[in-house]
Amino acid sequence: MRSEQEVNRAVERYSDMVRRLCMIHLKNYADTEDIFQTVFLKYVLSSISFENEDHEKAWFIRVTINACKDLLKSFFRSRVTSLDEVLEQPAQMQEDYREVLEAVLSLPEKYREVVYLYYYEDYTAPEISQILGKKVNTIYTLLTRSKQMLREKLGGDEDE
Repeated sequence: MRSEQEVNRAVERYSDMVRRLCMIHLKNYADTEDIFQTVFLKYVLSSISFENEDHEKAWFIRVTINACKDLLKSFFRSRVTSLDEVLEQPAQMQEDYREVLEAVLSLPEKYREVVYLYYYEDYTAPEISQILGKKVNTIYTLLTRSKQMLREKLGGDEDE
């Protein structure tokens, strides 16, 4: 672990560069701040000794770029849609999203949980059964019933 003096010196020297690299890759202030903290935490915990300032600077650049790439390809990031993207959709699509969301939220809690875990978090029925402490067949039943309830609320076809 590095001394407080070493960390303060590194933050003073490389903080602007790390933030700029993050903004170039992520185009998002909140994600930039997250990666900034991650990079400097890695530095604090790292035991690597640098040959010179150029080696240290190269390390910060590489770690920052890798952290940005990791965030961009993360499971969470690939499954999340920003509110801005939804608002840019045509009005009919926005209405469809709103209608489906309202229908899901109107389900009783036991159905809402299962629908969320299955459709939004991509858990399988056996995984959901472990998470909720229920039998796998119960999860399948809850999913089947919730689909039926959603069909009735949204006016969908039996085949959907």
